[in-house]
Amino acid sequence: MTDTQKNNLGLTQEGLQTALNIKHCYQNREPVCMPDDNERILLPELLLNRNVDLTSMEDPLPLAMLATRDPEAPMSIAAITRLGPLGRQSKLISGVVQVVGETSKHTLVRECVNLITESAFDPDAIAKIHHHANQFIVRSRQQYTMALRQNLKGLMDGTVTPRDFVHDFSELTEAGNLRNDIRKRLVLSLLLSENVRPSVKFLVLENFYRLSKPVRASILAAVLNAEPSHHIDLIKEEIRWIVAQERLVPGLG
Repeated sequence: MTDTQKNNLGLTQEGLQTALNIKHCYQNREPVCMPDDNERILLPELLLNRNVDLTSMEDPLPLAMLATRDPEAPMSIAAITRLGPLGRQSKLISGVVQVVGETSKHTLVRECVNLITESAFDPDAIAKIHHHANQFIVRSRQQYTMALRQNLKGLMDGTVTPRDFVHDFSELTEAGNLRNDIRKRLVLSLLLSENVRPSVKFLVLENFYRLSKPVRASILAAVLNAEPSHHIDLIKEEIRWIVAQERLVPGLG
């Protein structure tokens, strides 16, 4: 297929590669990042913002991958909202949208596709979907934030076991598509707190691979530079081992 044919179809080789990269992230439980910036996790709000250039992720294939494979509804809803208008470009892309509606695990995504296709990709219908998608994402963030607070409260009052707390903490931060700075602040607050037992902190470090590499490096550097204490010294020893294994923080360890 020539470059011209690709453009006529509305698909690109870069878009195909980006879709494969997204699939790899899901398979390895890694966060999906912006195509041109591995330090920025892709957020639903970025997909909904037409003023943000997503480069190769503007291609229908990456958007379709997000809409069908992302484990959380907010990201999938945002992806189909961005993909929907592209269905007017060609029969191939309109077919891609229909396939998303048939294969997505999220009921709301399937309902969005039905509205888009039944209206023949009418701009007014897509605008309404965009509005409702934005509201849905805002509500979802509020729910995940409340769940994180309840999870921490359960740990502190003993109603949630450390392992269950760390598992739910990881799941909720991923499901809530939290920004990198928020993830960093939450994890650092756990690792540096004198009120959180070292056993919990070690469990947090066991799940470190689920954070993006830049976030991990930033957290490790911050802990290694923290004021010494009995708790912190124990965590620093574990972190030095992680640094030696991953070479995340050059010059430290």
